[in-house]
Amino acid sequence: MAQVEYIPGTCNIGGSELKSRRIVAAIGLLLSLVTLISFISTDVPRAARLGIFLPLLVMSVGWVQSRKKFCLAYGFAGTFNFGKLGSVSRVADPIARAADRKTALKIIGECVLYAAVLTALVVALPL
Repeated sequence: MAQVEYIPGTCNIGGSELKSRRIVAAIGLLLSLVTLISFISTDVPRAARLGIFLPLLVMSVGWVQSRKKFCLAYGFAGTFNFGKLGSVSRVADPIARAADRKTALKIIGECVLYAAVLTALVVALPL
């Protein structure tokens, strides 16, 4: 069953917002693959491979937000959206806003961890 209501610290986006997060994840994946292919084809030094961190971070942010149905920016701003893109509503309850900020921080940490682990794997590859 699809999630269609705001739940503090758990769910703050639906429908079209989820679709846009999936698109961001796909763009991040594409950028990561293009970057990796360029690393392989140009024989870059290991230290230069750290540059793949940013596209991997874009990918992980889009993917995690779409999987968790939670937008980082909305969590920090105290807003949510279950309608069309750009149609945000404010979270009135300060306890709910605090729960959203806590979840947003956890998601940032998770995304950075995923990107860092994948970056370490790329750096370790014998290209």
